[in-house]
Amino acid sequence: MARVLVTGMSGAGKTTLLGELSRRGHRTVDTDYEGWTSPDGTWDEARMAALLAERAGVVVSGTVANQGRFYGRFDHVVLLSAPLSVLLDRVATRPDNPYGRTAGQRAEIERYVAEVEPLLRRGATVELDGRRPVAELADAVEKLLTGGRRRRRTLPEPG
Repeated sequence: MARVLVTGMSGAGKTTLLGELSRRGHRTVDTDYEGWTSPDGTWDEARMAALLAERAGVVVSGTVANQGRFYGRFDHVVLLSAPLSVLLDRVATRPDNPYGRTAGQRAEIERYVAEVEPLLRRGATVELDGRRPVAELADAVEKLLTGGRRRRRTLPEPG
């Protein structure tokens, strides 16, 4: 079993995807919750290193400044992406996370799409279109969990 990182902008669908993978019985860690990040918003490096040393067959989700330090410990780095308009629509209506509802946060997301997402794309081994059905995205990640390292590929946009 492989170690997979799912990263992307707020509203791309990372938490929803992890929920589906967890429902299917896979070990998942959403680093937005349960103390995985330090007060400065970066991953707790000791905790992340311990997780990746002890576990194969895990899907980790998050987007933090120091995640690149761990890319070599993941078999796959999946960028979950969607157009800015989709991201902004999703963050405005999601019930489980208030981030993205203020004008300042929405401007921040727009800036991150322009400045951070290209960096994530360069580090990704796979890019998945977050507009695709969650079951299809989970199927794609499950294939990564059971396979080895692969070359970068992109699922086509829906219809």
